[in-house]
Amino acid sequence: MKDKMIGVDLAKNVFQVHGALHTGEVQFRKKLTRTQFPVFMAKQEPCLVIFEACGSAHYWAREMAALGHKVKLIAPQYARPFVKRQKNDAADAEAIVIAARQPEMHFVEPKTVQQQSRAAIFRGRERLVHQRTADVNALRALLYEHGHVFPQGIRRLNRITALLEDKTADLQPLIREECLDLLAQIEEKTARIIERTAKLKTLAGKSDSARRLQTMPGVGPLTAIAVEAFGPDMAQFKTGRDFAAWLGLVPKQHSSGGKERLGRMTKAGQADIRRLLIIGAMSRLGWLGRRTITEGSWLSRMLARKPKMIVAIALANKMARQIWAMLTKNEDYKDPALAVAA
Repeated sequence: MKDKMIGVDLAKNVFQVHGALHTGEVQFRKKLTRTQFPVFMAKQEPCLVIFEACGSAHYWAREMAALGHKVKLIAPQYARPFVKRQKNDAADAEAIVIAARQPEMHFVEPKTVQQQSRAAIFRGRERLVHQRTADVNALRALLYEHGHVFPQGIRRLNRITALLEDKTADLQPLIREECLDLLAQIEEKTARIIERTAKLKTLAGKSDSARRLQTMPGVGPLTAIAVEAFGPDMAQFKTGRDFAAWLGLVPKQHSSGGKERLGRMTKAGQADIRRLLIIGAMSRLGWLGRRTITEGSWLSRMLARKPKMIVAIALANKMARQIWAMLTKNEDYKDPALAVAA
């Protein structure tokens, strides 16, 4: 029974369970409710349990590990090619088991409670930022309809506030009230964003790995927390290039017949870390950050012959590889230019 594999198609209330041996022989097919599933799995001998990586998969992975099972998570796009003909829950559960049997298959690392908690705070802050941006755009659009044009950006709110507080401005009372209400919502969201940012910075200050990551130029507390919350154990990547590819900081390939054709960045990886690394790279390429770039270094040569955004993506790729090296070797950041000079 140690050779048994159980594939589970997760859902809100009804789970489809498919049990099979490593040789492919089907042992059982069951449909279980949410309450029946943990009772059934507790009666099974320790075996390999496979879930599709989804919203509740990390929770159930921890629950199954507590029962003594070995758990693996598989990306849905890797299981989909193994679905036979009609798509249903039973076919999905079987496809999960078949996909997990492939020797070259890649799996998703289950997240800990701490990782999910930090990710929740990070995503909550991002959601508030998006909501505040929508409110600012709604405020600018409303004033634009009444003849007042303001540039984009949260920093321009002081000009809008001055207009609304000016009693002589040509604004109808109802429009002024609506704009003031939007302004109050923006101020409330700004206060909540500041609170969450402070909480993330506090968490980054308590973590040794986050402190180590912040020794790299272009990596701040938010980026360090994002790597901890969304990134898996770096030991599962053989090289830093693998981690950069996992983030999606690689060009899309259209190669065939021995001819390499590289296109745009794939954007198929972890979007949060990738975005923050690119923002950090752009900060190093600004007028202030360029002062720290060593003359004749790789970065200065790239800036001399490539557009700024392309250089930023290439730098983000290099930063990802350096992050992998720092976390696997437990070392602080070392400037490559200074290392070569030494």
